[in-house]
Amino acid sequence: MTGKERRQQLLDVARELFAEKGFDATSIEEIAHRAGVSKPVVYEHFGGKEGIYAVVVDREMQRLLDNVVSALGAGGGNPRDLLEAAARALLNYIEGSSDGFRIMVRDSPVASSTGTFSSLLNDIASQVEHILGLHFDARGYDAKLAALYAQALVGMVALTGQWWLEVRKPKKDEVAAHLVNLAWNGLSAMENKPRLRTRR
Repeated sequence: MTGKERRQQLLDVARELFAEKGFDATSIEEIAHRAGVSKPVVYEHFGGKEGIYAVVVDREMQRLLDNVVSALGAGGGNPRDLLEAAARALLNYIEGSSDGFRIMVRDSPVASSTGTFSSLLNDIASQVEHILGLHFDARGYDAKLAALYAQALVGMVALTGQWWLEVRKPKKDEVAAHLVNLAWNGLSAMENKPRLRTRR
């Protein structure tokens, strides 16, 4: 096995173990054993458990971000189509890469401002914010509020995705349709300057 092939094998084994058991319950010994190598081989490639975990998380985050950004880019100019594209992209990722999604949504000791699921959602929200800002401006809404709405939409889809990961009912397209229904019907009747009806 070449060094590149060995590195990929170790990443595949570690990804499987982290998804199955979590960061804390996975050991370098277990990764090495399952890969059929000695512990020093894992240390040589990644420096330790934190190193291999960081690479696994980074790859999953990039895969999901690429999927969502690609879907937004191909979604056309219609805001509802963009919302559908984003919801389906996240649910497609969850369905096709359940292990990766499980790893990303867990807390980890190597989490940093650039290595957490929260930071990934912020990256996706930035893409959505840009698109919303253009539509807000064109419709007379305050474009400065696009960031708030982007966070709300991305958060709604992501949390629903976490729930759906475990229950897998209803079917993916039905979940996406309900997400779009809630978000779109709320957005389509959005007030220009909303106010709370009751104040204490």
